[in-house]
Amino acid sequence: MELNNYKTSSKIFDELLTQKNRARHGLGALARFLKKSSLKDLNARRHDAELAIRTMGITFTIYSEGENIDREWPFDIIPRTIMKSEWQRVEIGLKQRLTALNLFINDVYNDEKILKDKVVPRDIVASSRDFRKECVGVTPKFGVWAHICGTDLIRDTDGTLYVLEDNLRVPSGVSYMLENRNISKRVMPELFEDYNILPLDDYPMHLFDTLSSISPRPKDFPEVVVLTPGIYNSAYFEHSFLAQRMGAELVEGSDLLVGDDGYVYMKTVEGLARVDVIYRRIDDLFLDPEVFNKNSTLGVKGLMRAWKKGQVALANAPGAGVADDKVIYTFVPEMIRYYLDEEPVLPNVPSFICSDKTHLQHVLTNIENMVVKPANESGGYGMYIGPGKSKRHTAEMKRLIKSNPRNYIAQPIINLSTVPTLCESSIEPRHVDLRPFILQGDRSFVTAGGLTRVALKKGSLVVNSSQGGGSKDTWIIEDTKRSR
Repeated sequence: MELNNYKTSSKIFDELLTQKNRARHGLGALARFLKKSSLKDLNARRHDAELAIRTMGITFTIYSEGENIDREWPFDIIPRTIMKSEWQRVEIGLKQRLTALNLFINDVYNDEKILKDKVVPRDIVASSRDFRKECVGVTPKFGVWAHICGTDLIRDTDGTLYVLEDNLRVPSGVSYMLENRNISKRVMPELFEDYNILPLDDYPMHLFDTLSSISPRPKDFPEVVVLTPGIYNSAYFEHSFLAQRMGAELVEGSDLLVGDDGYVYMKTVEGLARVDVIYRRIDDLFLDPEVFNKNSTLGVKGLMRAWKKGQVALANAPGAGVADDKVIYTFVPEMIRYYLDEEPVLPNVPSFICSDKTHLQHVLTNIENMVVKPANESGGYGMYIGPGKSKRHTAEMKRLIKSNPRNYIAQPIINLSTVPTLCESSIEPRHVDLRPFILQGDRSFVTAGGLTRVALKKGSLVVNSSQGGGSKDTWIIEDTKRSR
């Protein structure tokens, strides 16, 4: 009943319904379920989901006015659905992209071929906030620097999926992806009978295998630890979740030390235990006070020495963030052509680099109709979305761009696709993006779906949880007769 009044738009791609309000191919069972469900029934299921989130302690932290505020994870019970036939192409494109990105990172810290051939401007790399001169001359195992990547995808009006950005430093959100699935099974069990939904729960196993493959010791079960900044970090829930699921130790910097022999050890009640792989969830600059921030108490003194000598593996490797820069993002299609001699399977969003004088003039002239992003911010911070902004805000954005053009890119506004979302008194369309997770070690792996983030505010294009967004379970569905 509630879906009968749902309004789609000719200017926006809806993931469930066509412009004629008919279910897209393969999604008939979900549309019928929502049409026959009453608001009372859906609210009861939402209540069950909220109770499960509260009981399981699924939280995230936002930083507001100098305080750390724990919030229950915002979850919408109506899933986002994608057919497997489409996802297979996405999976190929994501593997292609991360392969090229890792080749690029290894190149800029070693041979610099792509810079010498002027495919990527040298000054763009040299001025990147996350280029680490301390990593020059290092080649990690398999030449892989970014072992875990979260790539954000958006869908435009015509249904095309674009890559919005790559997250290569310490990508977060995978624990919420897994918990969203567990909650969906509790509150929508009948839909799992109608659909063959590809599983997600094998991710911790694949993560452990990826980390194990980069161990400097040839052991079936190397000592893997998850390095966290501690309980006050916004992603601490995820750090502890992944450590538990992998059977790895969750450690802080004070739990580790580098011995006189150059190996990394973990302090245990039984004495020191050698560590093979560190899945680090802290920023480069806090990893090693001997090399980076001298005042850091989060990292381990001597860790970079041990890593450079190949006596411990770090994932993601220090310096991988050079490819996380939003300006360098604009060159990824050229990286794919340069290193792989292939055309990109997944396109970038068209982008303008403000350090280019021609691009800069276009951006300043058309800024009211564009999205402007700082090169190295995350979580939606510092982003400018033109429509609706005041003249004062627009003038300030122009001033910031002119004062440091290298730090900004601009993109046309993409009308992100929508998914039916349970609001206060009805089902309404809300904009979404998608963050699948890609692993690379001795082989590559892509999650069957990812974390769908949803802008819970009507009309908003900002999906980040830190900015008021929520999440949905993402179903990759086999094409079966029952689902039509």
